[in-house]
Amino acid sequence: MTAGRRSATFGKQVFTEMSNRVAGSGLVRALTAPHGPERFLELVAPSFALDEVRAEVVRVQRPVPGSVTLHLRTNHNWRGHRAGQFVNVTIEIDGRRHVRCYSPACSEHGPERELELTVRAHPHGLVSRHLNDHARPGMVLGLSRPAGEFVLPHPRPDHVLLISGGSGITPVLAMLRTLTDEGHDGRITFVHYTQRVREHPYRELLERLAGRLPDLGVRVIGTRDGAGRGSAHLTRRQLRGFDRDYLEAETYVCGPPALIAAARSIWERAGAEQRLHRESFLPATVPSGDATGRISFTCSGIETTSSGLSLLEQAERAGLSPAYGCRMGICRTCTTRKLAGRVRDVRGGEVSGEEPQDIQLCVSVPAGDVELEL
Repeated sequence: MTAGRRSATFGKQVFTEMSNRVAGSGLVRALTAPHGPERFLELVAPSFALDEVRAEVVRVQRPVPGSVTLHLRTNHNWRGHRAGQFVNVTIEIDGRRHVRCYSPACSEHGPERELELTVRAHPHGLVSRHLNDHARPGMVLGLSRPAGEFVLPHPRPDHVLLISGGSGITPVLAMLRTLTDEGHDGRITFVHYTQRVREHPYRELLERLAGRLPDLGVRVIGTRDGAGRGSAHLTRRQLRGFDRDYLEAETYVCGPPALIAAARSIWERAGAEQRLHRESFLPATVPSGDATGRISFTCSGIETTSSGLSLLEQAERAGLSPAYGCRMGICRTCTTRKLAGRVRDVRGGEVSGEEPQDIQLCVSVPAGDVELEL
């Protein structure tokens, strides 16, 4: 590191320490009410915050068209993550804040306060397209604390099977990188489904990781490549080819709903569902709910006829602005109290009881009249 860079780094550290002391003062908070001192300090240092986690983009990679990898440097409020967890990312676009859910792709043993996110652009994804087109060093993002139970246990299993599809690779890749950093001496099989292998953003990284552990097998399948055609759906025959003892492995699968459903069916029919851990980062197809019911938003005094869409979408169409993050049932940001009525969970089709309970608006559709505390 050059003398100039060392000086700049030291200056940032001094500024942060001084800012924390000054901003934490009761007198300063009183003088800067109602906004608080951090709103003024962030004009000088955008990633500064007393309590919130923020991160500055320090490097941007676009390894393949339609995919961007962001290397972030978080502020002092970041306390690390466990491989497989997710964070809610807040970004301002045209004056409005938007929140989306992403899973870090880096090892949990990476450099302190550094984070890696890979975002694939979706045709109708406002945030994903914005990041792919406009992400640059110096951009500041808001982060939630890491959350989620899709994580590796302690102690680590001796036999691990990691399966992913599409953008679902990020949490299981974080698991693989973590196990590799730990020098895991057990058996690991990593299987990833992508449309075309040459367009896969982590192809070269996986090739390097494959040589680091003696009992690590890596398979990347291009479902639209010549050799991979007809391999888009997970089958027991495929699994036996990848790992003959796959049912004995602790298995982690993340990807589109079809991949999750195929894995769930295989493991349940084998009576081994307790070894299968799954997560989906794509919304399930929303079935039509009961379009004849009524939805009452009690706090707002609004009542509307159900259209059969998710309760989140119906609340928004009624003019409400409930909090949300991932819009696919992962982050639980949209959790709301159901006071009466039944709802159907679009992920598995389960129908709730009539009693009051907390539900996730983004993955719930009405099953008749519903009353919400919103």
